Amino acid sequence: MEPRIQTFVSMLFEDIPYSEESFAAQEKIKAALDKEYEKLMKTDTPDSVFEQLLDQYRTLSSLAALAGYPEEAVKKWRSLGDIKKLPALKKEFSKQKRRIFFLSLFSALAISYLFMSIWQWQIILTAIPCIGISLLLWHRLLRFEAKNSSKCYDTGAFLHLRALSDQYLKRQLNSVFIFFVVTSVYFLTQLALYWLGRSKSAEVMENIRASLYVMEIPLFLLLKNSLGMRLVNRRIGLVDKQKFKKHLAGICLFSTLCWVLAGIAALLLQEKIHYVWNLFLFVGVFLSFSALIYNLTLRKKLTYRNIVINKKRIAFLASLAAIAALFTALRKDTWYTQPYINAIPVVAHKSQEITYNEETGIYTITAQEEDFRVLHLTDIHLGGSLYSLRKDLKALHAVYKEIEFTRPNLVVVTGDLTFPMGIMSMSLNNSAPVGQFAAFMRNIGIPWAFTYGNHDTESLATTSEQGLDTLYRSLSYKTSGTLLYPYIQPDISGRNNQLIEIRNRDGSLMQALFLIDSNTYTSEGFNVYDYIHDDQVEWYAGEVGRLSRQEGHTVPSMVFFHIPLQEYRTAYELYEQGSDEVTYFFGENGEEMIDKICCSDYPSKLFDTMLALGSTKAVFCGHDHYNNMSLEYKGIRLTYGMSIDYLAMPGIEHDTAQRGAELITLHADGTFDLVQVPLTSIEK
Repeated sequence: MEPRIQTFVSMLFEDIPYSEESFAAQEKIKAALDKEYEKLMKTDTPDSVFEQLLDQYRTLSSLAALAGYPEEAVKKWRSLGDIKKLPALKKEFSKQKRRIFFLSLFSALAISYLFMSIWQWQIILTAIPCIGISLLLWHRLLRFEAKNSSKCYDTGAFLHLRALSDQYLKRQLNSVFIFFVVTSVYFLTQLALYWLGRSKSAEVMENIRASLYVMEIPLFLLLKNSLGMRLVNRRIGLVDKQKFKKHLAGICLFSTLCWVLAGIAALLLQEKIHYVWNLFLFVGVFLSFSALIYNLTLRKKLTYRNIVINKKRIAFLASLAAIAALFTALRKDTWYTQPYINAIPVVAHKSQEITYNEETGIYTITAQEEDFRVLHLTDIHLGGSLYSLRKDLKALHAVYKEIEFTRPNLVVVTGDLTFPMGIMSMSLNNSAPVGQFAAFMRNIGIPWAFTYGNHDTESLATTSEQGLDTLYRSLSYKTSGTLLYPYIQPDISGRNNQLIEIRNRDGSLMQALFLIDSNTYTSEGFNVYDYIHDDQVEWYAGEVGRLSRQEGHTVPSMVFFHIPLQEYRTAYELYEQGSDEVTYFFGENGEEMIDKICCSDYPSKLFDTMLALGSTKAVFCGHDHYNNMSLEYKGIRLTYGMSIDYLAMPGIEHDTAQRGAELITLHADGTFDLVQVPLTSIEK
């Protein structure tokens, strides 16, 4: 049909309320005028013919007469009663759309639960409430329609319904495509693996059961759009049902054919196809591309306006896509520092005898000389992204310089080895930096141990506490020969609490090193730090008592953790006041970003317990990157580690005075020496 004819007739019907009768008349008039147009086209040009028609049929009455309608018919179209206006229609549809949303949601859940009840019949108890709610919503939906389904609308209401009709039609067709795409990727892959003999039936069924939640989304969309289309078509029947059924059948047949061909290809090429997932993923991509082509071409035969440019929606979807892409990139497991790590040479050192007790999880290092050197590092903050690569390389180089210069027998890192902080490090991945640092230390060849920091297992990080524990175990001493991570741990608070015994060659205890998790955050607000819990303190006290009984005297010990105890703040305040209750050794506290001493608001019993037992004479922490002061308070040395961080704090890359480490020299009689090793003193 000539487009100008459709536009012309539509203009004349603009002030005519919509009804089934007036809509049918409009279509009949368009057909009659088009027939007249085709007749005149045999003797004249299109523009001339269209001008003749405009002159001859200027009014709706003349067009109605052309189509065989009497003058009274036009008056009847104009004077229809009980016309639904746009505001009232929108209010009605707002209520119905909410009902459709929840009806589709609970129906999708009910279907999913019923399917899952094949494996676990108890789940049917969950399906029953969903079925009940769905039936109630369906009843209310039909009841409301029975009362409010007007068949006569003003122009604004009609145009709104026509737009909704197009919208639901397009969405329903696309939701069918989505359903087939998701099904092919998630379910056919599992069935193909079974047919090819690569998975057992029980494994396939379990994988299908575990993936059912993925199907709930396309099922929900399919139900919601079908119900929405039904709701609109009950008001105005604009969609050609026969054409729609043909298109729907075509989509289903085409998608099924793609499935069948993919299944045949999987069977015929089973010797060559190693990853069936890739084949069905390709089918999913192909179906998605086919849906795009269909939307741009064939679908326009069903819709009034096939493609509608909605700038706000495009901007919203583009923003979602950008966020999803950024989130995926932040989670990516990257190894940009690996070339540098591969080139790291071994640092010459004297090998120590290391044993591990499978029952207690305690590592014992037997010193081969009178003295034993421990290098304390903290807050290395590896980002693991391309953005942080330059700073990560600086951090690893600084660590290597410290180790090469001091040649320790053991390295202890007190937390924040990684920094999975999203846009601050452009990474949420906390497993790749762990693997990189483990490889780095393995190449250096010196044993190392660590405590967790507050950033190592951030809430959005890719690897959970349990996942990171599994990773560290896989990288530990039996595998790497350097990481002293216990394969079993005490059943107390924290992610890792361990004891490392340093013994003299005669078997006597030189020093007990306690590595205690200071935990992360409480749930009471942003950056509200946790503390060392009572059960951890009890474990520490129990181990000190056991060792003291075993050795026949109060054993010397040191404690390492990440977040400082409140006594660090008390000691510093006394130092500021010039009190003789504290003794200053070295360093300064230059932290200014939040608090001078960023400790927990909750007091830990650890310090008082250390005082009572008389075993521990030195504790070491990190966390506050610009603090590196060492003070003695009540006979216990409280030392901040010099940080390595180049990434976590604004501008810290260019600051140098705070960066370095501490070298702890343990003597055979249980005493120790402690010196700072600033990075600036090595690089000069």
